[in-house]
Amino acid sequence: MESAVRTLKLPSGQSIPVLGMGTWRMGENTRHRQSEINALRHGLDLGLSLIDTAEMYGEGGAEEAIAEAIGDRRSEVFLVSKVYPHNASQQGAIAACERSLKRLKTDYLDLYLLHWRGSIPLTETLDAFVRLQQAGKIRRYGVSNFDVEDMEEASQLSGGRAIATNQVLYNLMRRGIEWDLLPWCRQRGIPIMAYSPIEQGRLLNNRTLQSIAQQRGVTPAQVAIAWLLHQENAIVIPKSSRITHVEQNYAALDLKLSVEELATLDTVFPPPTKPVPLEML
Repeated sequence: MESAVRTLKLPSGQSIPVLGMGTWRMGENTRHRQSEINALRHGLDLGLSLIDTAEMYGEGGAEEAIAEAIGDRRSEVFLVSKVYPHNASQQGAIAACERSLKRLKTDYLDLYLLHWRGSIPLTETLDAFVRLQQAGKIRRYGVSNFDVEDMEEASQLSGGRAIATNQVLYNLMRRGIEWDLLPWCRQRGIPIMAYSPIEQGRLLNNRTLQSIAQQRGVTPAQVAIAWLLHQENAIVIPKSSRITHVEQNYAALDLKLSVEELATLDTVFPPPTKPVPLEML
């Protein structure tokens, strides 16, 4: 029997699954809507309860598709959404969250993130997040695409100590965060949420990944996801727009890479030897 989805702890002590379903580029094409909904429902059936989205995805279309997929199963789901930087003012973030809640047909989010840093002062955004939390609209809040300097600055602000996670680009090809950001977050018990785990498909053509996958009877995508699942304090949110992808992502939970395989991947995709500017997609 396949193992249940493992969890790790947010700084607050709340559990969060280490593998979820990402919804970037979903909700953009009505022709794909039903297949996207079916994929999300299938993931929930498998036990993939973490769903990550944003008001940016399909300009709300992804959130609406998620609402239809969840239906009356809200209590099973760990729901994450993100606010645009230009909406992240004190009043703007509250209004944006209300719109997301309406599209998602729920009265709360488990986690609400600032999608990336913009021109609005962080103090305003954090104040809005605290107010939303106090009102019961969100359970926890965090950030996305923040480097160490951003995290240091945010942590010194009112409400900054409660930042629960940082969602960043992290995969075999993008290991720059291992130099400073990942250790900084680990030291404080702040999990990293890794988006684009297969580099939008570009990793799938790598010969080493293909070779390991062939030897193990799995796909290159599963090897790439399994590698991330080996990383301490990391959550992985691969795109989940098709049932076949959802099933493969879920199966990656049971793929334990050997010491030799991990060493081979380190040789082909070496960790950073100096600071690397934070990368984004």
